[in-house]
Amino acid sequence: MGRMDAPLLRQVVLDCTDARELAEFYRRLLNLTYRPGDEPPPEGEPDAQGQDWLVLRNPSGPQVAFQQVDELPRPTWPDGRHPQMLHLDLTVPTAGELLAQHERALSLGAELLHDNFEDPDEPLRVYADPAGHPFCIFVAPPPAN
Repeated sequence: MGRMDAPLLRQVVLDCTDARELAEFYRRLLNLTYRPGDEPPPEGEPDAQGQDWLVLRNPSGPQVAFQQVDELPRPTWPDGRHPQMLHLDLTVPTAGELLAQHERALSLGAELLHDNFEDPDEPLRVYADPAGHPFCIFVAPPPAN
């Protein structure tokens, strides 16, 4: 086997104080699926896996993983004492789709942090997920393969 030019990005890991809640938010927002064994337990059963590490599979890109931590200051982006350490960029092909995904994100528990929908060059909105991690949804063409 030959040498690689660069390592592959396997997953993005988000620290959080409630791994199951955040995994469920992104599972629903991005239509991802749990790695086998990481699914939520039946109603009323203990969720040992949800208290540690969960992985969501993404057939078209990197996985998203959630690591449980005891405490984590909520990012205060764009101002404040606790900046974001990273954020996720999500894209849609049209402004109409951005409007639809805006409503969907809010209904799943996202909080709107910044609205730049009217920008003719790059309509976008910045949200916080339930743990406070910022993420963007903006209009962009699909990536070229």
